[in-house]
Amino acid sequence: MAAYSNQLIHENSPYLLQHAHNPVDWYPWGEEALQKAKLEDKPILVSIGYAACHWCHVMERESFENPDTAAIMNAHFVNIKIDREERPDLDHIYMDAVQAMTGSGGWPLNVFLLPDGRPFYGGTYFPPVKAFNRSSWREVLQGVHQAFVQKRHELEAQATNLTEHLKQSNGFGFAKQGAHDSFMQQDTLATIAQNLLRNADTQWGGFGRAPKFPQTFSITFLLRHYHFTGDQAALDQALLSLDKMNAGGLYDQVGGGFARYSTDNEWLAPHFEKMLYDNALLLSALAEAYQLTKRDEYARVMRQTVEFLEREMKDVAGGFWSALDADSEGEEGKYYTWQYDEIQSLLGEDAAVFCAYFDVRPEGNWQHDASHPAVTILFAQKGMETFARERGMEMKDLQSLLDRCLQTLLAYRQARVRPQTDDKVLLGWNALLIKAFCKVYAALGDVRFRSLATETLAFAEGAFANGQGGWLHTWKGGQAKIPAFLDDLAYLVDAYIHVQEITGNVQYLKKAKALTEQILANFGDTETAFFFYTSENQSDIIVRKKEVYDGATPSGNAVMAQNLLYLSLIFNLPEWHERAMTMLRQLSQAIVKHPGSFGVWAIALQWQVQEPLELVVVGKEALMAIHPILERYIPCKVFQLAGEMPEHGFPLLEGRWQEGKTSYYLCRQYSCQAPVDTLEAFLAIV
Repeated sequence: MAAYSNQLIHENSPYLLQHAHNPVDWYPWGEEALQKAKLEDKPILVSIGYAACHWCHVMERESFENPDTAAIMNAHFVNIKIDREERPDLDHIYMDAVQAMTGSGGWPLNVFLLPDGRPFYGGTYFPPVKAFNRSSWREVLQGVHQAFVQKRHELEAQATNLTEHLKQSNGFGFAKQGAHDSFMQQDTLATIAQNLLRNADTQWGGFGRAPKFPQTFSITFLLRHYHFTGDQAALDQALLSLDKMNAGGLYDQVGGGFARYSTDNEWLAPHFEKMLYDNALLLSALAEAYQLTKRDEYARVMRQTVEFLEREMKDVAGGFWSALDADSEGEEGKYYTWQYDEIQSLLGEDAAVFCAYFDVRPEGNWQHDASHPAVTILFAQKGMETFARERGMEMKDLQSLLDRCLQTLLAYRQARVRPQTDDKVLLGWNALLIKAFCKVYAALGDVRFRSLATETLAFAEGAFANGQGGWLHTWKGGQAKIPAFLDDLAYLVDAYIHVQEITGNVQYLKKAKALTEQILANFGDTETAFFFYTSENQSDIIVRKKEVYDGATPSGNAVMAQNLLYLSLIFNLPEWHERAMTMLRQLSQAIVKHPGSFGVWAIALQWQVQEPLELVVVGKEALMAIHPILERYIPCKVFQLAGEMPEHGFPLLEGRWQEGKTSYYLCRQYSCQAPVDTLEAFLAIV
């Protein structure tokens, strides 16, 4: 261990611990550092990143580990390191500030604040010497220091203007005169689909140009749009996107699981970091695609991805870790790429077919940079059926050969130096995964996935509840900390809803309702229908933001709109339904014009326009009906059942219990068709 340690040595975030032996006098965000800046009247440097961030590692090596650079930072600034995944609230605020100043953002995010915490200057990566039309990091440090000493009044004015901008940009959601529900119609959904398809890559799948992200919300909307309308273009683009992602380097062909995004249009070369939330969201999208198509490939990818998560990202206590780094041995992708001779040696007589299928050539198909030799990223350029037909092989024989080879490569790869694991467990990301496990169970019927959902939820309840009715955001090694954010709790409500559907246990719905009431009380904006990202009890931020964009993860506000729509039907709470409708009304224009950035909102709008089915099963055989019903593709539904005399307080179950009999009800807005007595008859009408 290095002789020097700074204040980060007492943290448990893997990202902060990476910087604990830098010569920079880093502090974690907290009262000690903030008071130090005020007492010494020094500007604050806030540097934000995360453990799997490639350019964060680069800037650390180039600048934060340099003693001369560190000396400048220590002399003139109070230096604070933040893990953006621990404090997404601070990341949102200061990212917005940098984007307002520079027009762009990213990580590492380096922001300079006045001693009172207001930002006045910032940027992302700065090189050690002037390059790429960017000032060097030392030039930036010296320039900011001089401005703070000589032009303090100008920085004060800049900080005031910037903080006011942040507050004003947060001031949306006030009711407009004449707001109505004319957008709640099929034509609106068709326009959303058209706007998504206008940006579609019809050759390689996905949306837009490189770098290409999975955009699972857009895919899910299009799958559902096809289900309701028969729009073949919507289905074709959704399935093309999943197929190309599954076949390329974005998907780890050897070990399962998806990387963060593709650096090219073909999904060949990913940015190799693997995030828990991406895998959860892709599992959910694949589950719906499987329900719709019953394609074996989707089932295979789901199973392999869950196996990867259990093998490489599961804490022994039961939760799932946050991320795997892109780099190993100082090189991006080294753990995941292959040499031609290496594969020939490992696979022997199977190598010829394997190499043809996965585009393994002596010259390689990817080069990290000019200083490294070309290597191969496994890339299945043809579908298995097409390849087998061209080779004159039986599908089962090809599948057997490929499985055998991939197992050999996986065993060999596990002896390599692994990428670093970000082993903190986040409530929100685990809640997304719980929902994904529910959806995979619904699609495939394997009880292992149902057990994963209920066990992970039990872990979350034990690890993140603070013992006083509240929840915490991050957990590691038995210790949870930082009050939960809106996303954490919104996703948890959604997880409770889905776990109830796969278990029939109404206690999960009661927990969902109680948690929603808590969110309304602690996060609700009293002037609009939206929710703040932070609780009303949080005091160490300069502005309470309301986040509505669906980015890499769903907007907590969008998920809350969905939750309110669902639970309003379960508990007959029209005021919750109206709140969700008000949220949708306020964002209706943005949802329609920019569905790629409001994908979960678009799905919520779709759910409402299509009028969800209310599926109710009551009686001693109710639990046996769960999977046969859930495996059907019924994307807009409320599903509730009772295998014994139901509790009061659930309108869909009231008055429906008959001893010794099982009844199946199909309803809309509490108006039900005559019940049927057999599962077969029920499946024929849903």
